[in-house]
Amino acid sequence: MHTQRLTLTLTALASAGLLLTACGSESGTGSDSGSGGGSGGRSVESEQALTGVRWNVESLTVGGKKHDAPEGAYLKIGKDGKATGSYGCNQAGTTVSIKGDTVDFGTTQTTRMACEGGGRMKFEENLTRALGAGKFTAKVDGDRMTLTTAKGDRVAFTSHPAEPDAPLTGTKWTVNGIGDGRTAATLPKAVSGRVHLTFGDDGKVSGNLGCNDVSATAEAKDGRITFGKPATTRKMCPGDAMTTERKLLKLFDGEARYEVRQDTLKLTADDGTVITAKTVPSDS
Repeated sequence: MHTQRLTLTLTALASAGLLLTACGSESGTGSDSGSGGGSGGRSVESEQALTGVRWNVESLTVGGKKHDAPEGAYLKIGKDGKATGSYGCNQAGTTVSIKGDTVDFGTTQTTRMACEGGGRMKFEENLTRALGAGKFTAKVDGDRMTLTTAKGDRVAFTSHPAEPDAPLTGTKWTVNGIGDGRTAATLPKAVSGRVHLTFGDDGKVSGNLGCNDVSATAEAKDGRITFGKPATTRKMCPGDAMTTERKLLKLFDGEARYEVRQDTLKLTADDGTVITAKTVPSDS
């Protein structure tokens, strides 16, 4: 299965007023403080001011009402005509066209990971329905950017220094999602935070599958990892732990594509099983 490339649409962000009402924290009228959203800031003269920067979504103003963005929302526009981002759960994205200070986005694609808490899921459901709102005028003022529609709706961002990708080897990866490529779900609470994998420089991988410890050969080359047969301990655990373990075992004794983006690892096995993981501090 080919790794799905994900991108995030500004159109989605600007259209998400209904969603942010569900999980936002503030309402009121007036301009975004310090965002350069009304008359402040300067028009973007080239795409260089927008691309290659991680933009954290700070707030959305729709119909005169301001809403805080959900934690973890960000956008990064590449020079290749793609935009990538995340709301803290699912990743999504689109193609992007920049002409002067006008920004226009294509159709969005997203992952399908289930998120804890009804607000985030409602946010994403409404976000999907709200796509295709139109073009934006971009203004940048130092580390702040605003995108404004012809109606005056506005998305405010602050820049964030780009973080380097974590190395595949030597990093403890805590697994936080397993699925089939279309519906990657978070792990059950019984095993959340316990499932992890560490790839070594010696061509091996070790970790825990939710119940039993595991080790196997794991040779990474050209975006693919070849896994050997797994050796595991023989403990019996409650239902959720064993169910998670059976799903993770599909990764072994075969090949998987891998992708590292900053602190996130995505593994896609040849049978379509998708596993996502996040970095864990070395002292954890």
